[in-house]
Amino acid sequence: MGFDRLIEGIVKTQNPTVAGLDPKLEFVPASIKEACFAQYGKTLEGAAAALLAFNKALIDSLCDIVPAVKPQAAYYEMYGWQGVKALYETIAYARKRGMFVITDGKRNDIGTTMEAYATAHLGATDVAGTSVEAFGADALTVNGYLGTDGIKPLAHICAARDKGIFVLVKTSNPSSGELQDMKIENGVTVYEQMGRMCENWGAELMGQYGYSAVGAVVGATYPDQLAEMRAKAPHTFFLVPGYGAQGGGAEDAKNAFDQNGLGAIINSSRGIMCAWKNQGLTEEEFAQAARAEALRMREDILHTIGEISVNKND
Repeated sequence: MGFDRLIEGIVKTQNPTVAGLDPKLEFVPASIKEACFAQYGKTLEGAAAALLAFNKALIDSLCDIVPAVKPQAAYYEMYGWQGVKALYETIAYARKRGMFVITDGKRNDIGTTMEAYATAHLGATDVAGTSVEAFGADALTVNGYLGTDGIKPLAHICAARDKGIFVLVKTSNPSSGELQDMKIENGVTVYEQMGRMCENWGAELMGQYGYSAVGAVVGATYPDQLAEMRAKAPHTFFLVPGYGAQGGGAEDAKNAFDQNGLGAIINSSRGIMCAWKNQGLTEEEFAQAARAEALRMREDILHTIGEISVNKND
């Protein structure tokens, strides 16, 4: 249910990380861009083709050592329908290579509109009696601040199609506390209440490893709150941004994990995509550098949490 396949991928690779695919044209090697522009011109189609080629090379270099990728929808939408097509093709290629795909879209609405979002990203669209996946991701990030009305349509699809969601709880950005740290009643913060709601929403969507299909986004940049929410939301799987470029490290992120080294997946986007810059390599060696950084990140995290297992306490 939900994140069982992700957990199995994490255990198999001994790697609780996800590579964020948030490409910009300036990240793409000149040779790739030149080839795509030669074919399509300096157009949105040419730009989207370059992003897709870049993503495929990264996926090929990472798929045996990193269990998941997380494309951020905005980086594709900025290139129009051509970019959105590149998002679809990126998802399809990553899944073909055996990776779990989290679409970072932070969607939220109510009623039939939320049903449409859920169908688009996690479900299947009915086309005159034929069922077709529009995007086909395995999980989607969502904003839960419209309450249960915005989550129910997603929960139905998670149950029916073995999908998962990550609800924004305590985000990694500096201004997150302006709202999320406010206390509402009995000293409970907004983020704690949202974490409680995730536990409740996931109660009927439990997987075989103790985590539900309703996950939470909790940033590594707030390690104390991360530890707090791990204790207060024991059945909620965490997506943890903030490692690397945003300042969080393995010591900060370790609070996301349970005693088995499970319970969370740590995101790195620019740190992996642009690793060649930090390794003194050329941009043509970006895929090799991304792999090296992914391995370094894995060892960094495993050094703090130990071996990952679903059987430690059995």
